Amino acid sequence: IRTGINNLAGTPSVVFGLFGLAVFVKLLGFGVSVLSGSLTLGILILPVFIKASEEAIKSVPRVLREASLALGATRWQTVKNVVLPSALPGILTGAILGVGRAAGETAPILFTAATFYTAHLPRSLFDEVMALPYHIYALMTEGTFPEKQVPIAFGTAVVLLLLVLGINSFAIWLRYRRRRAW
Repeated sequence: IRTGINNLAGTPSVVFGLFGLAVFVKLLGFGVSVLSGSLTLGILILPVFIKASEEAIKSVPRVLREASLALGATRWQTVKNVVLPSALPGILTGAILGVGRAAGETAPILFTAATFYTAHLPRSLFDEVMALPYHIYALMTEGTFPEKQVPIAFGTAVVLLLLVLGINSFAIWLRYRRRRAW
């Protein structure tokens, strides 16, 4: 399983986009929608989340587990009351880093959720959506007035960059704030 997770972590996002297009859009019939895009991005961030969770759980000292078991706790009680609370900061960090990665991806959104233009926010999970990475792509490739669109594209790129930077900074802050010295 570990080898499969490592292979998925190294897979280009365009492959995840094509998978989402084949499975969620075509096979399951969700169409190009928020739901298809969300499921595809969820699969995309899964390897990051799994690796971070595994490392967080491994970092819990064995002494804590043994102490819990020595006090009469069952294995499940030890996991629930000792291991998971101790590993929670690392698990949350992995989740936030995965969301940060998903926020910057273009290909999966392009294949599964994006529309060229929409005048309103999606009203259901089956509506199409415009995402920041796709908006940048559309501005740079589809425009008739490049001199007017380039500043807007750069502004959108700065917003996206600040969003991803903010998410990653929050994850790092959370990890160090909640870290315990063993």
